[in-house]
Amino acid sequence: MTKLPGKQMVVEALKQEGVDVVFGFPGGAIIDVYDAMEKDGNIKHVLVRHEQGAAHAADGYARATGKVGVCIATSGPGATNTVTGIATAYMDSIPIVVFTGQVPTSLIGNDAFQEVDIVGITRPCTKHNYLVKDVRKLPTILKEAFYIASSGRPGPVLIDLPKDVQNQVAEFDYPDKIKLRSYNPVVEPHTKQIERAFKLIEKAKQPIIYAGGGVIIANAHKELRKLAESINAPVTMTLMGLGGFPGTHKQSLGMLGMHGTYCANMAMANTDLIIAVGARFDDRVTGKIEAFAPNAAVIHIDIDPTSIQKNVKVDVPIVGDCKRALKKLVKVIEEDGRPPEVWREKFRPWWDQIHAWQQRHPLTYKTEPGVIKPQYVIEKLYELTKGKAIITTEVGQNQMWTAQFYKFDKPRTLLTSGGLGTMGYGFPAAIGAQMAFPNKLVIDVAGDGSIQMNIQEMATAMEQKLPVKIIILNNQFLGMVRQWQELFYDRRYAATEFSMTPDFVKLAEAYGAKGFRATKPEEVEETLKKGLATDCLTIMEFAIAREEGVFPMVPAGKATTEMLLV
Repeated sequence: MTKLPGKQMVVEALKQEGVDVVFGFPGGAIIDVYDAMEKDGNIKHVLVRHEQGAAHAADGYARATGKVGVCIATSGPGATNTVTGIATAYMDSIPIVVFTGQVPTSLIGNDAFQEVDIVGITRPCTKHNYLVKDVRKLPTILKEAFYIASSGRPGPVLIDLPKDVQNQVAEFDYPDKIKLRSYNPVVEPHTKQIERAFKLIEKAKQPIIYAGGGVIIANAHKELRKLAESINAPVTMTLMGLGGFPGTHKQSLGMLGMHGTYCANMAMANTDLIIAVGARFDDRVTGKIEAFAPNAAVIHIDIDPTSIQKNVKVDVPIVGDCKRALKKLVKVIEEDGRPPEVWREKFRPWWDQIHAWQQRHPLTYKTEPGVIKPQYVIEKLYELTKGKAIITTEVGQNQMWTAQFYKFDKPRTLLTSGGLGTMGYGFPAAIGAQMAFPNKLVIDVAGDGSIQMNIQEMATAMEQKLPVKIIILNNQFLGMVRQWQELFYDRRYAATEFSMTPDFVKLAEAYGAKGFRATKPEEVEETLKKGLATDCLTIMEFAIAREEGVFPMVPAGKATTEMLLV
């Protein structure tokens, strides 16, 4: 059996797990692992300019591919700089493995230089984490980390590696499989629960399918579409679920919730049966919980049993993998023998009501002469890309306008921070996606505030020759906060106005990238065409209406039927 130092065990494990790229930033406490990677030469390392960028890039890579993303940082500030990225992945159930260096085991607890208890710090925002004190246990820990990160409800796992453990030698016996007594996710849904769910569908007159990010994580988009078409049910999606069901499909109602469509929110409020798949009924979806879907029975499919019954009462809980559960449910429907025409006729009155809501308040916006509306920019972007792009977003108005006006027909084409709402996420995530798919069009839609959170990663993109496109919707405000101040704080714009923003075109040029700007509506399409046609990192800046809002909007604490409209 081969004996290896801990640092080389890490490299060998990465290769055996099929990891082809690692995002990171070196330092003294992790230098030995870097040396082992350099000597081996088989793993691509992307040098970021900030460790938060490394975590987000690993996250973007994971979301775009469905594989485990990997990042690496040194001890102390290097480790703590990854925390926002780890928490972002945790909230959205994204599988990443984070390696951090640590001071030698003999110095732990002595306030050594660049020592920090990163295991303690990240315990609330990791699925699991490890402080490795015995190199003999490292092979098993490495295998466990990748297994835990990617199985069940995925999430981030951190491995803290003391400097002495990296250099200690032990036998390297990498397990083929891992079995943990305390961790056995249920993937196979119970047949009786599937049958109970079908009986509720039979009784329903106004059903709705409510799809979340779990559909995408489980690669269950085909099964979801099959279910929807089999019973002719309308489908609404969370922000994380966009792309899990085609946005251009005639049964799609778009996104629901705080900035969801009027139709989706009204349908959810009046449904008599919610078929929830891979969604968690979070506050942005439910609004005032007492008024949420008051007459609905609930079927809830989720691999995480703690997500079921957490926020709403569930009539038929189905714990298991979304893909397997949907397959079983579709099979029961098919065995029942009723053709799709029967379901269409049964739900015709329901669809008539839905179509009336769609016509009453479609997604729209008011135009102004000589003023660029951000919604128009997103519409034109969709028109020019035909939906054939991976879109990342920052957080705020830019994110919501993208969710509303860009039609996502395929899974893993929208990468956005949903649960944590992390400004600065989109650009490094786009770098991760572009590393995974060098020949695909990858676009980050950003605001002038959020893009500056991690704009230093332009150096990373240029160094790696990544042709990421950045669209900046520049209103010289922290737009979403400003919108709340306008509506609920008598227009007291406290700390939200950006009186000083950089010249983004010149900034692009300073990094060796390309930059284009539009200040009039008639310049939007040409600016997009020029920017999308480049073969390098490009910024397209649009001077948008300064006080444009995102509507519909459900005010905090209100029912989702109490929408503020355009």
